[in-house]
Amino acid sequence: MADYIETARRVIDVEVAGLQALSAGLGNEFSRAVEMILAVKGRVIVSGMGKSGHVGRKIAATFASTGTPAQFVHPAEASHGDLGMVTAADLALVLSNSGETPELADLIAHTRRFSIPLIGVAARPGSTLMRQADVALALPAAAEACGNGIVPTTSTTMTLALGDALAIALMEHRRFTPEHFRTFHPGGKLGALLAKVGDLMQADLPLVDLHAPMSEALLVISQKGYGVTGVVDAQGALAGIITDGDLRRHMQGLLDLDAAAVMTPAPRTIGPEALAGAALAQMQERKITCLFAVQDGRPCGILHIHDCLRAGLV
Repeated sequence: MADYIETARRVIDVEVAGLQALSAGLGNEFSRAVEMILAVKGRVIVSGMGKSGHVGRKIAATFASTGTPAQFVHPAEASHGDLGMVTAADLALVLSNSGETPELADLIAHTRRFSIPLIGVAARPGSTLMRQADVALALPAAAEACGNGIVPTTSTTMTLALGDALAIALMEHRRFTPEHFRTFHPGGKLGALLAKVGDLMQADLPLVDLHAPMSEALLVISQKGYGVTGVVDAQGALAGIITDGDLRRHMQGLLDLDAAAVMTPAPRTIGPEALAGAALAQMQERKITCLFAVQDGRPCGILHIHDCLRAGLV
């Protein structure tokens, strides 16, 4: 087992060295690539064959989810009609470790014929792809992690990292926020974490007035099913909350009291525009099961931990 771990560490160390060389070699061509993509009115068409194609699909997906419209086009399919997807308003980002992948020839020729901006990524600066490209992003000379130089490992890792670097540079320039990301990525655990309180909260609120008798408060707690009720003042602002803990503390003569006498004043609240993940963190930190959402001092919703569970936050 020690040999397996030694191999794994060697592979990772080789790839780390490649990434360090990539970082050190970034220069004006990278900046030009970012500016070219920012100027595009259409989409970024990402293409590559084999392992470069797999990496290209991930780069296109990262672009698309971070505010840069992008699509992967397989180079072989491009030669059989999919070139029609590539318009004069687009930009092509073409990946090829050698820069001589024959399946890319038709796509490269198409970009030259219709003056479509072309960014090439390859390890050989003098290759056909790099000579034809408007911007050539050269991968540094780095050993593949397999040891004999035939398995794409370090080269694909560098290409993937370069794509991530482009995507994040574009995202930061566009001031792309978590809210924007939520728009493009509503599904899964990540989408749930970026949901807003207003997306998950319930509008059927358990509320009583300050001077409501506790018999009424108990009825509201039972009917609404949240285990709590909010207490509002004459202006409709949230003045307090009654929980099962409050009920236990006032067991003696409970029905002779009003809501104001039993409630916990100034309860913890959250805004409807806050991230649901932040609300869940508050509930977990304070060991509570729900939060009132408040806008301009007035309760507008209630978020229960069960709402977070249903949304996949937990």
